[in-house]
Amino acid sequence: MRRVIAVLGLILAFALPALALAKPAKEKPPKPFQNVEELLKWINGYRKNPEPKRLPEAVKAMAAFGTPRDSDQSGVYVGFVAGVLGANPDMASDLITKMFPLPPEDQVLIVKAIAYSGLPRWRNTMTAFVERMPARRVLIDKYVFGNKPTLTEISVKDDASVIDLNWGYFFATGWEAPVRRIVATLELAEEKDKVDLLTTGAMAKWTLAQNAARNEDLLVMLKKISSDADPKVRKPLGEVIDAAETQELGKLRKDALASIDELKTKGPESLRNYNWWGQAGQTVFALGCVAAGVMGQVEFGIPCVVGGAASTAALKYLAPSQ
Repeated sequence: MRRVIAVLGLILAFALPALALAKPAKEKPPKPFQNVEELLKWINGYRKNPEPKRLPEAVKAMAAFGTPRDSDQSGVYVGFVAGVLGANPDMASDLITKMFPLPPEDQVLIVKAIAYSGLPRWRNTMTAFVERMPARRVLIDKYVFGNKPTLTEISVKDDASVIDLNWGYFFATGWEAPVRRIVATLELAEEKDKVDLLTTGAMAKWTLAQNAARNEDLLVMLKKISSDADPKVRKPLGEVIDAAETQELGKLRKDALASIDELKTKGPESLRNYNWWGQAGQTVFALGCVAAGVMGQVEFGIPCVVGGAASTAALKYLAPSQ
């Protein structure tokens, strides 16, 4: 028995130091983003499985895919980067540092993301990277010293792309604030005079319903928001929730088309010469692009820029016929 104990003692004497020196197995690094669809899938699932350390890689992928260079398509990406930075203030500077080098034309995304991040000292963060982005000095100065609006200051009546910016921020954080800002836009879904505002309201309504129909956490959030929502948005918000719960999203499209048709016949003279059924129809059908793209689906068989800012691009259909 003593021999057995002695042998075991010797084994442990040699084994324990070896175990102490053994290196833990390295985690397998995630696969690089191969295309826009993979990037969007990661963005959509991010709020449930945050990976802030992958943000620099994601930004470089965005640049490689050309998404930041088209202002009509960049909103959801800018908003997402802003949200990740805002949710991780202690890591923000390090994350931004690792985004470089980045071509000057793609650095606009970084500038806007910092300005829209909501970081307590975002101006200091911005100026810390001026030397890394000399080509963007004018834009940086407009945000830091000028009157360029931040995310919460942008009016949807002036810039419909703010819908996409807020969606991106929500995908990054899962926070209620950006969703509330989108919900506030629903007031425009009842617009009776200006077709561009009516279309913007319809876009907010459509993307809310599309996303809520596929994301239970968002649907629960919308129900919570409805309990204390502004009376002006309660009716359209109720319709969004009902459409998401019943999966009857087609009704929203029909209602939007009917509203636009009514404005066509009863609206101001300046709006009556549009090629309405062609353009308005394309507009309303285009409203699902952001939602369908981020959910990995392209619906209705229409050509759609996956992950693009449909809420900006759709407004182009409202240009008067030549």
